[in-house]
Amino acid sequence: MRELVLHCLEAQAETLSDALLEAGVLSVSVEDADFGTEAERPLFGEPGTEPEVQAWDRNRVVALLPDGADPAQIYEQATSQAGIDPIALGGWSLRDVPDADWVRLTQSQFGPIHIGQRIWIVPSWHRDDPDVSAAETLAEDAVHIELDPGLAFGTGSHPTTHLCLAWLEAELPKGSTVLDYGCGSGILAIAAQKLGAGSTDAVDIDPQAVQATMDNAQVNRVSVQALLPDALADGTYQVVVANILSNPLKVLAPMLAGRVAPGGDLVLSGVLERQAEEVALAYAPWLKMSVWQARDGWVCLHGRKT
Repeated sequence: MRELVLHCLEAQAETLSDALLEAGVLSVSVEDADFGTEAERPLFGEPGTEPEVQAWDRNRVVALLPDGADPAQIYEQATSQAGIDPIALGGWSLRDVPDADWVRLTQSQFGPIHIGQRIWIVPSWHRDDPDVSAAETLAEDAVHIELDPGLAFGTGSHPTTHLCLAWLEAELPKGSTVLDYGCGSGILAIAAQKLGAGSTDAVDIDPQAVQATMDNAQVNRVSVQALLPDALADGTYQVVVANILSNPLKVLAPMLAGRVAPGGDLVLSGVLERQAEEVALAYAPWLKMSVWQARDGWVCLHGRKT
C-alpha cells in the first residue's frame, strides 16, 4: 500500500482532510510538520472535549491510498473540492507502507494483566499462555477474565479500569445487583459477576460495545444483560459503576445517582485528580462522593446513598 503525503497550513487541515476522504482515500492523519524541531508546538486538550486549535501551524497530511488509486487524480480532486490552490501546497509525494500483520501487531501490545490479589485479565489471544495458568494456580480464588475488546474501550490496561476492578474486588457485596454504565468491552460487568454479583446490567450508547459485552460475557460464561440506554428498564441497583470521563459523568449525575438504591454504592472513574472535586460537587445533592483510590493521575470516586 502507499500513502499520499502533502503539507498545509492550520486553517486548511480539516477541510483538506475531509476532501481527501471524499476523493476516496482509506484514512487521513494530520501530523505536526515541525515535530522534533525547535518550531514544534505541542497541542493539549481536555479528554472528551473539542480542542480550541484543530491543527498545528504547519501540518503534514498523510492519506492512505487504496490499491490502484491514481495519487495525482486524488490530489487534484481533493484540492479542487477544498478550494485550495494546489500550487500553493507545494505538490505531493508518495511513500510505501510496509506489509505487516496489523492485527497481530496490535494484539502484541496487550498481554495478560494481573490486578489486585485475584483478578487476571487475559486477552483472548493469550488464553493458552502457560505463565498465566501457572500464576493463577497460586491463588485458589483467582478470577480469570478472558477478553476480546473488539471495537470497544476496555482492555484492562487503563488506570481507570484498574481502579474500578480494584474496588469491585475489595468492596463488592456478594449478591449485589450491579449496573455498569458505559460498559465498553463489558470488563467491569463480567468481573462483578465473577466476584459474586447478582443480576448485572451493562449499558453503552455504542451498539458495538453492547455486542462486545455480550460476546465477552458468553465466552466467560456469566450472565450479563447488555443493552442500549433506551432499553434499560426503570429501577435501582445496589452497585452502580461508571468508568467514562468527567464531563459526561457530571451531565449524567441525576440519572446515575437515581439508579443507586438506598444503602447502595456509586463508583465513578475516568476522572483526573484535579477534576475530582468538581465531579463530587455534581453528585452532592444525592450522595457524598470522595476519592477511594488514585492511580497515575486518575481517581476512583465512591459514595454510598444513605
